[in-house]
Amino acid sequence: MFPAKYRKVVFDERADGVLRDVCLEIERRYELRFLEIGTDKDHVHFLVQSVPMYSIKKIVQMIKSITAREIFKECPEVKKQLWGGEFWTSGYFASTVGKHGNEQMISNYVKGQGDQRYKVIHKDHQLSLF
Repeated sequence: MFPAKYRKVVFDERADGVLRDVCLEIERRYELRFLEIGTDKDHVHFLVQSVPMYSIKKIVQMIKSITAREIFKECPEVKKQLWGGEFWTSGYFASTVGKHGNEQMISNYVKGQGDQRYKVIHKDHQLSLF
């Protein structure tokens, strides 16, 4: 879960589209698969599959830096809303799917958060081998 800076409501139809397109481009260049991307007006939830050699920190840095740069480039009104500063907050929440949790459990948790404005902008549950 990545909150926007200052918890500003910056995700609209245009920003959602740019975010989805950028994430799908990241998939083509890196060993990542976005299984689900959902917005809740002031933050984004990603369900990501990756190879074990990528640490969670590396995945987060990659997604945050590339998406911020491209959203600012394609949606200059968002940069103005954030006073020309950073797009994402410095924090994030990450959890892994494994022995004590599964993809469905995390998906249900995400949908139960916030004020029920969660909107799925990308879904691909076809797991792949890298």
